[in-house]
This record gives sequence, C-alpha cells and structure tokens, in this order.
Amino acid sequence: MPEEVLFETESKTTRADIAAILRNTADKLDAGDAVTLSAGNDSITLDPPASPEFEVKVERETKAGQTEGELSIEFEIEWNEREDDDSATDGTLTVE
Repeated sequence: MPEEVLFETESKTTRADIAAILRNTADKLDAGDAVTLSAGNDSITLDPPASPEFEVKVERETKAGQTEGELSIEFEIEWNEREDDDSATDGTLTVE
C-alpha cells in the first residue's frame, strides 16, 4: 500500500521540549480529545480511536563497515480510518 505523508517536521529540540510535546499528546489521548499537530504553516488534527495499535521501535542506522551510527526511538500510533480495531496486544510496554 502506498504511503502518503500528511504532516512531517524534524528539528533539533531539547529533551525538555520533547517531553512537553509527548506529555501534551499523552494528555490529549488520555482525555479522549483530538490531537492537533502544527509546525509553521502546516497543521493536522487527528482523532485516534479508543484502542489504536501502538508500536515502539528502537533503530540503529549505520554506514557499511561501521558498528556505531544514528540511534532513534520511534513511537507510532496506528489505526484504520474506516474502523475502530480493538485488536489484542502482544504485551504491556513500560518505560523506566
């Protein structure tokens, strides 16, 4: 299935600012509210269902022959636009 990017932003940001963005998003999700993302002139509002799929991925990107590279943590909330999928989870995620 082809992917269409509806919103994207990337910038150097402090850990405190990242935490504030994640906290604000978490508060919106917890309250059952829609989430609006804005950067510059771009903005999008999404209203995830009560039980979307949640994926956490940690990646290391390296150049050929190197063992060190760029690390990333990706948090993804995914759902089908046409239905509210209440699929079972593989386990409980904790952050320590």
